[in-house]
Amino acid sequence: MNFIRAVSARLRGREKRVSAALPKADISNVIVCGAGAFGRNHLRIYPALEESGVPVRLTGIVETDQSMAETLRLEWNLPVYGSISACLVDRDAGRLQVDAASVCVPTISHFPAASALLTAGVDVLVEKPIAASLEEASQLVALANQHQRILQVGHLERFNPAVAAVIPLLNGPMFFEAHRLNVFSPRSLDVDVVLDLMIHDLDIVLTLAQSPVSQVHAVGLPILSSKVDIANVRIEFESGCVANFTASRVSTERVRKLRFFQPHQYVSIDYARQDLLVINVDPRAASTPSPQSLTAGLNMQKPVVTQGEPLRLEIESFLESVRSRKQPIVTGEDGRNALALALQITSAIADHAKRAGLDRYTL
Repeated sequence: MNFIRAVSARLRGREKRVSAALPKADISNVIVCGAGAFGRNHLRIYPALEESGVPVRLTGIVETDQSMAETLRLEWNLPVYGSISACLVDRDAGRLQVDAASVCVPTISHFPAASALLTAGVDVLVEKPIAASLEEASQLVALANQHQRILQVGHLERFNPAVAAVIPLLNGPMFFEAHRLNVFSPRSLDVDVVLDLMIHDLDIVLTLAQSPVSQVHAVGLPILSSKVDIANVRIEFESGCVANFTASRVSTERVRKLRFFQPHQYVSIDYARQDLLVINVDPRAASTPSPQSLTAGLNMQKPVVTQGEPLRLEIESFLESVRSRKQPIVTGEDGRNALALALQITSAIADHAKRAGLDRYTL
């Protein structure tokens, strides 16, 4: 019960404050760094929020691709910078207002981009994974603390309405099963499928299980890229909870589901449909099993889930943290924890590949 209350409090917003920077009534001036596939979603949402009355203004874009930068200037009628340093020069000269930034550059560039912004006193929403290494992730967390800046990590499934609806139902889950399958896309091939897709489910299960990891068993293979494209993982927690994860970016279909079992209850989350199914089991029926009693002992429920775009909800939450100076729902430490587990899995996959002689699968 303490955990349920704690997570519910996180969803409502933490009381711990970072520092007083923006009066609540002031507008948050935001830039988007990286205008690739996902960066364009951030570019879409900020103006939509402004139109709906949220005190935010998109003031600039950072994009290193010169041809894309020219297109962005024409499309958005905003200053487009070839580097964050050039953007900060204009900010320091009073030619540009910047309070916060979305960092949507490739993973390998998360650290240099986010560290420059945090050091300059800018609040940061950095896409997942937080960084390319644990050392970089730790440095980002330290910089955010040192400069008293908001650092939120883009684990957007935390803001999926179906996940929010499941929090009050938690009662010691002991088995998780996650499936996240995508058709192949050239996007995000700078990282393997664990850091690309599975990390979403790792973050969710770490949040729901609330127990340290004790063992990791993993296998993965490269299929269409030079990195692991499909992986299966089994994790055991110190609490005794077990979690199985399957992630693929070479599937013929898109699947994003998480199921878990807890005492007398089965819960199924469909991330894509934002759908929640709960089946309660009457323990009295299980004690005297028969076809009739078992069927009668099952009670299926479909809790109400208020639909919403997770990325928009994530950005709204980030802006609320910027205004209120409350710690974000997904902190830098949360992002580092998810990255640590993902890298442990990647290492386990490499060890298994060496033992099994899977070099013949590599490109």
